[in-house]
Amino acid sequence: MTTHIATPAAPAVPAVSRPIRWAAHGATLTLLPSGLWRIAIAVGIPVGWGVGSGLEAELFPGVWSFYLVALSAFAEGLGLLTLGLVQRWGEVVPGWIPSLAGRRIPPLAAVAPALLGAVAVTCITVGGAFHWSTAMAMPGAPTGAGWWLMTLCYAPLVLWGPLLAVVTAAYWRRRRIHG
Repeated sequence: MTTHIATPAAPAVPAVSRPIRWAAHGATLTLLPSGLWRIAIAVGIPVGWGVGSGLEAELFPGVWSFYLVALSAFAEGLGLLTLGLVQRWGEVVPGWIPSLAGRRIPPLAAVAPALLGAVAVTCITVGGAFHWSTAMAMPGAPTGAGWWLMTLCYAPLVLWGPLLAVVTAAYWRRRRIHG
């Protein structure tokens, strides 16, 4: 027999606007192309890196494959946390979490790490974009179609931080005023 423990009801929070939902999903999807590109390397699909790069096709699959797959999964996991800013589980602790189920999540508990993440990711990705040509001039770096493929896979990352910042600001505004 289970005992139901009453928890304080969370106050009603207004619905998330469609553009903010799209921004949250967009932030999550910006990580997908680069993750798939890294996974392609991990499973041995040649993507243009040559001798002297450390990413030669002959090395994969191999011991470093786990790292590339784990990095991709970790990044996508961080990106998926953005969805918490537009979903109920980002406002109220889900029912499957013992002793905290149904409790209201303090807005700053979500806003502080999201805002720090948005700033960090923006600095890293914008900095990377400014130094892209230098990085792509390294020995063994992709050229031609390989260069274009890698560039197209990594370019969406520049949007991750700004989209996360927009969604975070909307979450803060919605939760601060109404909850």
